[in-house]
Amino acid sequence: MRFLRMLTNALLAGALGAAYLAIVVLQLNPHVPLWSATTARLYAVLTTFYGVHLAVLFYLLMIGRELVSVTVFSPGWVSVRVLAWLAAASAAAASVLMWFNVDGFAAALDETALRRMTAGAAATGATAVVLLGLAAAHFSFGRRGSRVGAALLAIAVFGSLALPVAARGPGVPQPPVPVFAASPHTDESTGPRVTMILLDGAALDYVWPRAAAGRLPNFARLLEQGAAMDLATVRPTAPEPVWTAVATGMYPAKTGVRSSARYYVRGDDRALVLLPDHCFSHALVHLGLVRREPTSSEVVRTRALWSILDAAGIGVGIVRWPLTYPAPTLRGFILTDRFHDLLGSLLELDGGAAFPADALSIARGAFVDPPEPAAPLPVADLTAQTPEASAGLRDYAYARAMRQLEVRWPVQVTALRYQGLDIAGHYNLRHTQPREFGGAGEEDRRRGLQVIDKYYAYIDGEIGRALATLEPESGDLLLVVSGFGMQSPNRLKQLFARLIGDPMSGTHERAPDGFLLAYGSHVQPGRRRRGSIVDVAPTVLYYLGLPVGRDMDGYARADLFRSTFTAGRPVAFVPSHNR
Repeated sequence: MRFLRMLTNALLAGALGAAYLAIVVLQLNPHVPLWSATTARLYAVLTTFYGVHLAVLFYLLMIGRELVSVTVFSPGWVSVRVLAWLAAASAAAASVLMWFNVDGFAAALDETALRRMTAGAAATGATAVVLLGLAAAHFSFGRRGSRVGAALLAIAVFGSLALPVAARGPGVPQPPVPVFAASPHTDESTGPRVTMILLDGAALDYVWPRAAAGRLPNFARLLEQGAAMDLATVRPTAPEPVWTAVATGMYPAKTGVRSSARYYVRGDDRALVLLPDHCFSHALVHLGLVRREPTSSEVVRTRALWSILDAAGIGVGIVRWPLTYPAPTLRGFILTDRFHDLLGSLLELDGGAAFPADALSIARGAFVDPPEPAAPLPVADLTAQTPEASAGLRDYAYARAMRQLEVRWPVQVTALRYQGLDIAGHYNLRHTQPREFGGAGEEDRRRGLQVIDKYYAYIDGEIGRALATLEPESGDLLLVVSGFGMQSPNRLKQLFARLIGDPMSGTHERAPDGFLLAYGSHVQPGRRRRGSIVDVAPTVLYYLGLPVGRDMDGYARADLFRSTFTAGRPVAFVPSHNR
């Protein structure tokens, strides 16, 4: 019977732990009303997954205590002594989790939500200390639960839940997404061309030694004759929030794009924007308890770089920038990041996949026609049934589409994104770090390294193509931007990935730095102090002689350029481009 009483205490503690986690989710999603069906369903799902697992953990701890103790452990059905210890541990863990999420998602939360979450984390930590004091008092005096002790425990537990909930508030409805009026087109601008090559998952730590060894000659040229700097990225480190921050010069709290997806609790239609980190929350998606739907461009609250340039009369060509569907109308062309998904479907012809309409046939040919003879390929076999081959085929097709579109519509600023390095790193990073992962045979390691090295060599060739088109006398500028790097997951997550059969060995969830490489006649060679991804848009605006919005979070990095260029070009500002 006493083992059954242990179980009831473990179940209560597990339910409490699930309540703490529900508060963390609500803190990260301040738009969800506190008293709503969404909150109730969220707690039910968290109890089903986390509550059960925590109850099992607590029960095993009590069984372990029974095995090593010389006295018989016989708690009550609702034991004050047992629950004080378990509640203290749960509150302390919840406080630590809140602090980690405050630190990790600072750029994704507005000032009010961040301040309230910080207050909630402090309050939960304080109540954890109180609960620990109650547990220590019961242990020291060796008394069984009393009415006074039970009352104090109930008050402390209630406070540990009520205080962070009160700090969070009842919920703040999301304001409507603004609709930006189309800016009147000015006369077409003339000036230096800016070519942007955008990379997912590229890291300078991987580039430096291979460039020095002569294996990446065009990267080496940029590193030796151009400017280089690391770029701090944002969390969650996913293409949608990262590249939206790059495009707008603003962090996710302002752009409205705080993650790559919307999450729906089973049976509910209100979206959660963020799931907490450091607690395997995405396992809920893997198990089907939470539904994931991709973020759409409808949530973007700020004007993007191409819209600002278009209003200034600068022709722009954008290919595969996230959240560009449906394609906006602008001076130039745009091929959205969803074109490969829409290819061959009725939605391909809905007018949203590309602009202008004539771009659709050009892009379709780039995807459907076989690779050009002797063309450099990102992987050895584009027809192989592997994630790397699929990503390589898409990168190759989008790059070919960009070249053909630029011939048809010459523009002043172009931007093309390559995603394949990210995919190659996700599946093959373990082969670059055999000591950390182990278990891979020499043949598998050699193949994995070849996949990554070949992809970097392909990107190096694409950089070479871009360099060949620059006209130094015109002041043309080449920017190679990596939005985020790649690293190995921690050991605990490596173990969890193996348990669920996830083959990925590379991750960017801890926000490893990206980088920026700048090359051109006005660029001052050398390494620069660390910047941020939100510095890219202001820097491009500055280089083209346009004002920077004071509401932008980034800075125009004038230190990338020679003093002969910057001396007569001070940074100009406007209150905002979002009007």
